[in-house]
Amino acid sequence: MIPGLGVDVVEVARIRLLVSRRGERFLARVFTAGERSTAGEGPLMAQRLAGRFAAKEAVFKALGLGMGELSWQDVEIRGGRGMPPQVYLRGAAATVARREGVWLAVSISHTREHAAAVAVAHRGEG
Repeated sequence: MIPGLGVDVVEVARIRLLVSRRGERFLARVFTAGERSTAGEGPLMAQRLAGRFAAKEAVFKALGLGMGELSWQDVEIRGGRGMPPQVYLRGAAATVARREGVWLAVSISHTREHAAAVAVAHRGEG
């Protein structure tokens, strides 16, 4: 059974602009240390961050929650560089997932201009 589905699309230029204008303040608020590390440096950093941003938004939607109910730090997207993305939850997101008996799967795709992600909440074994 699939009790929740979320999808999100992010413009890579929007993330690049936020990183440029707000720097570490933005990065530390939205992304975990592991996510920032995996994004690396250089021209592909904004694409990688945009993909994780979209995945976090998709997870929020799949859980049926809004930003007022969660912190960006409640959802961590691990993987990348040849590894499939995996969702790790903490805080309010973990509480909701446990209460609902769900685990989440996520898929991320991006081009130079856009990043998209879909998250599916599943019941049963993860």
